[in-house]
Order: sequence, then structure tokens, then C-alpha cells
Amino acid sequence: MGYKGDVVVVTGASKGIGAFIAIELAKKGLSAIINYNSSEGKAIAISESIKKEQGKCEIKKFDVSNYAEVEKAFEEIIDKYKKIDYLVNNAGIVSDNLIIKMKEDEFDKVVRLNLYGTFNCSKIVAKYMLKQRFGVIVNISSIVGLFGNAGQSNYAASKAGIIGFTKSLAKELGSRNIRVNAVAPGFIETDMTNGLNIIQKKFLTDKIALRRLGSGQDVANLVAFLLSEEASYITGEVINIDGGLSI
Repeated sequence: MGYKGDVVVVTGASKGIGAFIAIELAKKGLSAIINYNSSEGKAIAISESIKKEQGKCEIKKFDVSNYAEVEKAFEEIIDKYKKIDYLVNNAGIVSDNLIIKMKEDEFDKVVRLNLYGTFNCSKIVAKYMLKQRFGVIVNISSIVGLFGNAGQSNYAASKAGIIGFTKSLAKELGSRNIRVNAVAPGFIETDMTNGLNIIQKKFLTDKIALRRLGSGQDVANLVAFLLSEEASYITGEVINIDGGLSI
């Protein structure tokens, strides 16, 4: 795949799907800025694994839900690289609870990090991309944002918000050659799913047409495609990657 740019910021990239994305993009030859907030050790480990394979990367600590921190971090990236070509808004959290038990702060912290974090990073990077007249943003949503899930009203609201935000931003920025898309993963193998027993995993996979969980690499491959020039006429789309869960 070909890339017009070479500098990418991946938020929440110290573990999980974000780590797979950062590693894959570094393999493609991009300079990957690996964002983390609290998991410094894991971010360093991802960075070292990339550099071991002659990839280009650095780690950058900032809280995506804090506008001032994001602004400062992006200014530092611009000072060093002179541009930001790609942004992958991956940082996210869950805090599950039934609505009658959910406290206001449980709802707020999920929406603030997942949705506000996507807004903060996108707003700040947009001014640089507008000057460049080029850029690509990929937002990591979720199948839950499309169909909802009991006990995850806060998470579903944040991920549904990302979908609407993605489509609006694609319309706003398209005339300046800036593309914005979203990816909606289904059940992906994570530390949480690794702790499930055989019966619990079968309960999940029985709902999936392909009868298996997805991997972080599956998502990374899709993100790499959407950032590439092979996807140069794709914008404003929400692409499900769920093994047929939603059909």
C-alpha cells in the first residue's frame, strides 16, 4: 500500500488494538507517535519492539480528554516533524453498569475520554491538516455504537457519537483533501476475552458468522488500508469489522 504522508499519531497505543495499529503502520514505513496516558512501561515496550524491526516511532504522554495537554503534545510533534499526516483516534475506556445503577461520573468519564478525546485530537490536528491541504483521520468506534448493548449505555453513546462526528467532519474537511472514516470493531481478542472460559467464548462466537473472535491485527490491517492512497476516494464511512456479527 502507498502512503502520501509519513507521520501518524495513534492515541491509546500502548496496548490492545492501538498497539497493533502502531506496529502495523511502523511496518509500512510511517513514523508512529505512540500516545499513552498511564501505561508508560507498555508504551516503551511497543516502541522497543518497533525499533528492533528498524521502524520509526516515539512515545508521547498526554491525556486525550484534556484539551490543553493534547494541544501542547501536538505542538511538540509539529515542532519536530513539521507536519502530522495521519491521526488514529483509538483511545477509549469502558465502565459498564446498568442504567439504574450507573452514577453520573461513570457516564461522564467514558464520554469524556472516548468522545471528547476524539473531538480534542481531531480539532487540534485539523488546523495543521488544513494548512497542509492533506490528512487522514480514522476514528475507532464500535459495533456497540451502531446497535447498543445492555449495561453499556455510556460506552454506546460515546461510540455512536463518534460515528456522527466522523460523518460531519468528513463533510467539513473533504474540500481540503482531508478524509475522515470510522472503524466499528465487533468482538476482538483482548486481555478481557482471554480470561473467558470455553463456554463464555462459545456464547460469543456463536453470534458471529465466521465463528471466531477478531484480532487486533485484523483491525490494524483495515486502518492501514484506510490511511493509504488505495482508499483515497473513501470518506465519511463507518466500516464494520465484526466477522458478520451485525448481519
